[in-house]
Amino acid sequence: MEEYNLADTIYALSSGLGKGGVAVIRVSGNRVLDVLKAIAHLENPKARYAYFRPLYRGEEVLDQALVLYFPAPNSFTGEDVAEFQIHGGRAVIASVLEVLGCQAGCRPAERGEFSRRAVINGKMDLTEAEGLLDLINAETERQRGQALLQMQGNLGRLYDGWRQDLTHHMAYLEAFIDFPEEEIPPERLAGIDTDIGALIQKIQAHLDDNRAGERLREGFQIALIGAPNVGKSSLINALTQKEVAIVSQTAGTTRDVVEAHLDVDGFPVILADTAGLRESVEEIESEGIKRAVKKAAEADLILFIQDSQKAPKGDQLPEALKNKTVLTVWNKADLTGACGDLSVSAKTGAGISELWAHIKAIIERDFAGTKGLITRERYRVALKECVRNLNHALGVRELELKAEDYAWPRGHWGVLRGE
Repeated sequence: MEEYNLADTIYALSSGLGKGGVAVIRVSGNRVLDVLKAIAHLENPKARYAYFRPLYRGEEVLDQALVLYFPAPNSFTGEDVAEFQIHGGRAVIASVLEVLGCQAGCRPAERGEFSRRAVINGKMDLTEAEGLLDLINAETERQRGQALLQMQGNLGRLYDGWRQDLTHHMAYLEAFIDFPEEEIPPERLAGIDTDIGALIQKIQAHLDDNRAGERLREGFQIALIGAPNVGKSSLINALTQKEVAIVSQTAGTTRDVVEAHLDVDGFPVILADTAGLRESVEEIESEGIKRAVKKAAEADLILFIQDSQKAPKGDQLPEALKNKTVLTVWNKADLTGACGDLSVSAKTGAGISELWAHIKAIIERDFAGTKGLITRERYRVALKECVRNLNHALGVRELELKAEDYAWPRGHWGVLRGE
């Protein structure tokens, strides 16, 4: 990691902005005891003991607070940490932060700096810190579950296990290079390549996850596409049970992508209403149609909406979407009755629950086994590079070059974990 100065003592509001019953301000660094003495008039505080104390600005009392002290290394950051649990009024928070800013050697923490110090001081690795960030940002139960597993070291342990395997094999390989006269069983050398081949298969299986981890973090994307006036906007309103999109009989009303974020059985889902697909010479509508196709191409699932009153005119699905997962939905069934496997009426709500059942089945299929999944493109790029190096090593006969190829991924897993 880049060089970082730990000399400053940092502080930040750790609870949410705005008014509340209680707000939490944390301080971390080598001047924490000085801060406690100056602000809370506490000397030699007990570790992990809650003091009910006034907080001072000079002789002026700012607030009554619970004050806790966590000495290094047994704290979140691995440094001395103090926590002030104060009343959550804006003026109280501002006054305490102002006083902290006046203390020698203290400054406001940058975004994520407490976690950064925890990584530097060995309290967590980088994958765990990123899991903590995901946990803070989690909006659904499945996101929370995945983030918690990562924060608890699920990914870090997996990658560290692979690194230990490589270290074990490299020890034998280096012994062959440095001590050729020693009686090391020759079959052990052949066994190294066999074991590395098995490790490559494990990493590749980890990579072949249909990007489920990233999609669970970012949301399962569903795009509604179809010709103008097939009822896409009405349908997204029916699916969300909210007035998300403007509904009009005028063709081309929807010009830009309109999104709705949902929690579907714990999975984050983003529904996107798009412009009607048709040939258009009008500049703004044409741009909306381009955006519709682009959004659908990026989606995990396409709902291809058809008007049950009209026979489809040939193959209306754009060529760029032919290989996507598509559900054809026949809307306006209240006017014609069922005319396909998925017939719905956005107006009356008929068939909506059945449509949701189909959607949920696809989501469950795509997210099956979402434990220990890759959650960031950074991990994926590094793992692919590891596989390339290991595969190259299997084709190399010179032991020195083979050892060099093995050394790169072993070290890079340390980089993945922020070491």
